[in-house]
Amino acid sequence: MAYRQPAYRILVDGQDITPTIRPRLESLSLTDNRGLEADTLDITLDDTDGALALPPRGARVRLALGWAGEPLEDKGEYLVDELEHTGAPDRLIIRARSADMRSGIATKKERSWHGVTLGDLVRSIAAQNGLQPVVGADFADEPLDHLDQTAESDANLLTRLAEDFGAIATVKAGRLLFVRAGQATTASGKPLPVLTLTRNQGDGHRFAVADRAAYTAVQANYNDARKAERAFVLVGEETIDGEDVPDPTQPSTGNVKVLRHTYANRTNAERAAKAEWHRIQRGMANFEITLAYGRADLFPEVPVDVRGWKPEIDGQGWLAVRVQHDVGGGGFTTRVEMEKRPE
Repeated sequence: MAYRQPAYRILVDGQDITPTIRPRLESLSLTDNRGLEADTLDITLDDTDGALALPPRGARVRLALGWAGEPLEDKGEYLVDELEHTGAPDRLIIRARSADMRSGIATKKERSWHGVTLGDLVRSIAAQNGLQPVVGADFADEPLDHLDQTAESDANLLTRLAEDFGAIATVKAGRLLFVRAGQATTASGKPLPVLTLTRNQGDGHRFAVADRAAYTAVQANYNDARKAERAFVLVGEETIDGEDVPDPTQPSTGNVKVLRHTYANRTNAERAAKAEWHRIQRGMANFEITLAYGRADLFPEVPVDVRGWKPEIDGQGWLAVRVQHDVGGGGFTTRVEMEKRPE
């Protein structure tokens, strides 16, 4: 059986430097994160002969990854933001972050949004940051009566809205996406193909379930303008109006999670509570696999089925939420963290 060799292609400011790097590469690690947390790329090179030049900060690094003899997966573009030279023996460590997250999207702003839809807001932020907007069809026309952005970056604002709407806001390949969380579809609604992972592909695994700490409901408070008082909704197996339940902290509702924010109206409160309830359900069970033979086609939000473990593990549908690819020592491994896929 032929031994599989990892393959990669690295371009710096458009120039292919793979032949120069290949004999010097000690390790390459790419972490692909969910949401608006920047993806990171770390490259460690042997510089015992002192011949390596330090790349400038801000240099653009594009990576493709896979196996020799197979098409490589484009893993995106990154901007060098940190350099480290250590010794002896001398090594050059290059750290880069996803290029899309180095724009003004992380800069704090002071402004208000009034009388717009969620789609309008996402498209406006995308245009201001030189990104192409992609908004899920079920979010595009959602009304936003009034929203304050106070000392808050666009990234934080989008993350906050994503939590309220049960969505994922992320920047990938020059596109700003605001799509349904955990639904394993593209923004246009087309399903992503399910990847199947088997135990004989794995080099290690970890399964955890947190039923003992599971919440039985989520409470969201809101201002009831009609009664001029604060009210609440509870969302769990069924939605309960605060007017019908005098004290949501009583044992009748079990272990209730109370959202800290007070919402402007019942609609917003119920939407946020439902989104948090679904997030809790996805996170009750977690599964992590390290693949002995890396899969460059794995990335966050890809649906995964697994085979060869306990029935309780194989019987779940899983969703990738964080993926780390590592190349070094002649090998290529992938560690994928997953949560329960919504039914």
